[in-house]
Amino acid sequence: MANDSKTWRCGKYELSFDRPRIMGVLNVTPDSFSDGGEHFDPDAAIEYGLAMLDAGADIIDVGGESTRPGFTPVNPDEEARRVLPVVRALAKEGAIVSIDTRHVAVAKAAVRCGASIVNDVTGFTDPKMVEFVKTSTCGVIVMHAGEVAAPARTHATVQLDTSAAAFVAEKAREAAAEAAREAEKPARRRRGKLLGEPKPEAKLPGGVVQPSLPFGDPEPATEPASEQETPAAEQAAAAETVAPAPEATEAASEPNDRLAAMMRRSARREEAYVPTSQLRRFTLPDSAPIMRRVMGFLSDQARALIHAGVSRDRICIDPGPGFGKTANEDIVIQRETAKMASLGYPLMCAVSRKRFVGAVSGVTESAARDAATFGVCLGAIQAGANIVRVHDVTGFAQFLNGYWAVAKPQPRRAFVAVGSNLGHRCDNIRAARDMIAEIPLTCVSNCSRIYESEPAYETRQDAFANAVIEIKTELAPLVLLDELMKIEAELGRDRSKKAKVNGPRTIDLDLLWMDGETHGGKKLRLPHPLIGERDFVLVPLEDLMHDPARFFRYNGVEVKEPEDRVGHIVGELGRM
Repeated sequence: MANDSKTWRCGKYELSFDRPRIMGVLNVTPDSFSDGGEHFDPDAAIEYGLAMLDAGADIIDVGGESTRPGFTPVNPDEEARRVLPVVRALAKEGAIVSIDTRHVAVAKAAVRCGASIVNDVTGFTDPKMVEFVKTSTCGVIVMHAGEVAAPARTHATVQLDTSAAAFVAEKAREAAAEAAREAEKPARRRRGKLLGEPKPEAKLPGGVVQPSLPFGDPEPATEPASEQETPAAEQAAAAETVAPAPEATEAASEPNDRLAAMMRRSARREEAYVPTSQLRRFTLPDSAPIMRRVMGFLSDQARALIHAGVSRDRICIDPGPGFGKTANEDIVIQRETAKMASLGYPLMCAVSRKRFVGAVSGVTESAARDAATFGVCLGAIQAGANIVRVHDVTGFAQFLNGYWAVAKPQPRRAFVAVGSNLGHRCDNIRAARDMIAEIPLTCVSNCSRIYESEPAYETRQDAFANAVIEIKTELAPLVLLDELMKIEAELGRDRSKKAKVNGPRTIDLDLLWMDGETHGGKKLRLPHPLIGERDFVLVPLEDLMHDPARFFRYNGVEVKEPEDRVGHIVGELGRM
């Protein structure tokens, strides 16, 4: 189950995990594997991002470069052009925005525009990306992208010959080979280094060694010693065979293009796979070597970030399903979710519509894999995953709310502001209180007194009666909000377009705050963004808690001084 002792600090936000958190996927690309092109237009992307927030997403993950198998890398300038308007608009609406990028320039620009999380598909193996997040306060997602199978080894047939002649001949061959190697050494030097020397590993501040990218062994390639040594016909044939397309030429200049090569290899393995008659003893490969590579990389990178200066509570890990892994390997990794959760970092489950989900469900079309995705996500949540990254936020939010209501009793405290200035004001407030108490999985635990206040915002109207009700609920915030709006409608609240936004109303119910919840969007903002300026809310709250101004300031809400607030309390109308 989600571990409520974990928290994830992402800039000005802090996410708790008493409930699994939903990350909505927003691909601002023309070629993503399941929804490519649908949200390529910035306005369409912004609208869809807001719709996901209103459907139940806690985080919106915005990406401008597809990393599907066989993808073409995108220039950082083009990627920034795609994502920055979307990031800026969603952050303005109070959303927790994650930028899905492997380019440090894009990450920097997105954080300046309001992104709170950097989701790096290459796992912060770029020292420049580490240097940036070290100086920021954003949350970070360390993802493993690479092959997890051990490289195949070929073994030559060995025949033993114990004769003396064979021994002498072997010694002669060894001596000749050593002499040939000594003769070749001067020619093999280039720029002061031997061609075969390994590239030194990058070092981070503090002497921490930065591991190389986890993309498996590079594809074998042969290179002639010089162009003159290659016959002209062979040069022409090679040029015709390997001449890159314009897109590939641009991609080759991009950093981290080993990711593209690794994903191309992954696609080729999937396409070239042909079942054989070779018998296997087990249905899945041994989990130990796979998990050593995945968990070793994730824990090493997390420690490297911590040594570089990134606080532990900013780090989330993701095993990277589908990135260089076969269906069997992905299943092995998902079955070991509990082990990854035991590392102590918030754990991401990002399996939405992936190929292995289609393999186990028999669904070929990626966009039709949502139901199977939910099943895999449920298994991950039960084993300790904290964040679920999905395309279908609406469907998964319903799925999760239904499951959580039965599987996890979890009453949480919330405050609801109640106001009325039409009809019998106090009777309207008491009727709303009784109806709130009838909401499923909800009870009223305390009520403030009823106060009279000056009208706020729209001053040419009658004075208001106001109160605050403290409740305990097991409903998700958006589900609770829907129930409150039903009560408003039943008591005669006019929410049509002809009604003034802050004009007279029989009843007004505002969800002010909910334990452990931060939310953005058009439909609901938590904490309520106007708490700090409303005297008719803060004064009734003093009946329910000690120093509400201090409480909300601690929760990141700006609270104004009494003389600077709106809707001042002018009297008391009695008890609830």
